[in-house]
Amino acid sequence: MIKNERTHTDLKTSDFYYDLPEELIAQHPCAVRDESRLMVLNRADGSITHKQFKDIIDYLNPDDVLVINDSKVIPARLYGHTEGREEAMLELLLLRQRELDTWETLVKPGKRAKIGSKSVFGGGILTAEVVDIVEEGNRIIKFDYDREKYANIYEILNVIGLMPLPPYITEQLKENDRYQTVYAREEGSAAAPTAGLHFTPELLDKIREKGVAIAPVMLHVGLGTFRPVKAENIEEHVMHTEFFSVSEESARIINERKAKGGRLICVGTTSCRTIESVAEEDGHIPTMSGDTGIFIYPGYKFKAVDALITNFHLPESTLLMLVSALYDKEHIMKAYETAVNERYRFFSFGDAMFIC
Repeated sequence: MIKNERTHTDLKTSDFYYDLPEELIAQHPCAVRDESRLMVLNRADGSITHKQFKDIIDYLNPDDVLVINDSKVIPARLYGHTEGREEAMLELLLLRQRELDTWETLVKPGKRAKIGSKSVFGGGILTAEVVDIVEEGNRIIKFDYDREKYANIYEILNVIGLMPLPPYITEQLKENDRYQTVYAREEGSAAAPTAGLHFTPELLDKIREKGVAIAPVMLHVGLGTFRPVKAENIEEHVMHTEFFSVSEESARIINERKAKGGRLICVGTTSCRTIESVAEEDGHIPTMSGDTGIFIYPGYKFKAVDALITNFHLPESTLLMLVSALYDKEHIMKAYETAVNERYRFFSFGDAMFIC
């Protein structure tokens, strides 16, 4: 498992707090993906520019490489009941696949999820048994279903599962694919890599036509990415691990572009964490897969990432700490204050920021 070396800092979790009016939390995606707003933070001159997301192409150079996370969100939220007790309702959120039909999950209420307890979903299409309890109270669940009728559990999830929208989104999602990037490929995420939601196939084609390379990596997003920081000193926070992979082809593309002087621009914090998990001290990117628990916060020295496209993140979150590490806390917090004043839309379905 990959973890970063701890960097000493006197920063507290409360240093990353900001006031956000509730009405600025986006409850639905922009009608057209690339017509969301874009705040451009130029680290060279400290400027802030307000654009539309489709204008991102004007800030990309032909030698650059855009690194995207092509993990696909699964309909990971299930509602069912304890076996033999239809009144004993429960909610199950699939977090991470351990084996073929064995998953780490979050169960609510947890008191009904003792080892050996069984539950039923979809009117009996899917049954589940708790086989172990892991850290943070998560449960290891073994699923069973008619394997002659369904090739795998993903087929069942597509029938009875719901998209695992964050709790701050209270409106129903009309189209599931709007919580999915247009390039999503490998099923396994419990949450969307939301910076990628702004791209359309047409915009990606224009970016390629400009000469910019696009290199996919994969990190299956778990709830650890969004887990609240409860420690007063941020150094004491421990990230949950997530599975990632960097293919030989993507590593080759990235290294060739970097060698030509092009920038490595990550789309989203998950792509950023993947790259920094594997990057060698000289910035070289190897082919690799495994688990990462990297926690990036101010004081961290980036080895490979040059720029970042990201959304606006929750107060006191590890994601806000990451973007503060790439620029600096003062400039980021000032940018967030500007975003509030300019009525940007925040969080998963909100607007975007480009730190260049």
